[in-house]
Parts: sequence; structure tokens; C-alpha cells
Amino acid sequence: MRTDNLKVKNIVVSIYFILIVVVLVATTVFKVFRGLTSDPILTFILLFVGFIVLFILLNQFVRYFEYDSDGPKVYVTNRGMLLSEKFNLKEHKVEFLKENLVSYKLNNFWIYKTLTLYLKDSNGRRKKETFNVSMVTGKKLSYIRQSISKMARKNKKEQA
Repeated sequence: MRTDNLKVKNIVVSIYFILIVVVLVATTVFKVFRGLTSDPILTFILLFVGFIVLFILLNQFVRYFEYDSDGPKVYVTNRGMLLSEKFNLKEHKVEFLKENLVSYKLNNFWIYKTLTLYLKDSNGRRKKETFNVSMVTGKKLSYIRQSISKMARKNKKEQA
């Protein structure tokens, strides 16, 4: 099974665009930020720093996720969605044999979701790999859960 959440990228870019337009309109037409400071340059700097902080926070939350379990190996990738083409920052990529999957855990912390895979390494020890799956739709997440639980059950039977 192969799936990803690339369609969410257009929604995220649209949200950024709408945010920028709303702030520009609010600043120029309604002079919303006049009470912040009397100096327009300082107001601009504060808004710019606010956007940078918001961009960094959203970039940590909004992650591209790809899952591919076709063939004997499983490939799981997690990377930033907006800056990933230019800067390959914080890419988390794991590839493992299906037999090396010990178990998994899917955590749902209201708006933040994680997928934790417990894998067996070459020395026989358990290794924990965690991925951000917050922007993966529920339907795709259930398909991923089915695929991983099928592998885990098969591996548990073979070990017993």
C-alpha cells in the first residue's frame, strides 16, 4: 500500500496567503495595529517577527508524510511541507524489512497525531521511530493502521 498527504499542501499555502492578506488589509484599511505602537516601522517589525514565529510553529506541525509498504520493505518518510523543496530540513526517513516490525502505536493528542513504530534492529534490540501524521486524513490513517497491524500480527505469529 502506498499513500501520502501531498494534497494538504495546497490548503496550507492557501491558509498562509489568506493570513497575509487579512493582516495587510487590517493594517492599511482599518489601522488595527495603531494601538500597538505609534511608530509604523516598529509595528512592521513586530508583525514581521510575529509572522516568522507563526511560520516556524506551523512548519513544525504541518509535515509531509509518505508510507509505502509495497514489496519486502516498508518506507516511511516525514519532512517539512513548505520548505522541503529548497531546504531538506528535518527529514525523517526509515526503511525496514516487514519482518522487523515488532509493534506500533498511534497517538491522538487532539490536533497532533503521531505514529510510533517499534522495530527490531540488526542486534535484536527494539528501536523506536516516531512520525508526525497530524495532516493525514482519517481514511488514509485507517488504511495505514490496517497495513501495519497486519504486518505486526504476522510477525507475532511467526515468533510464537
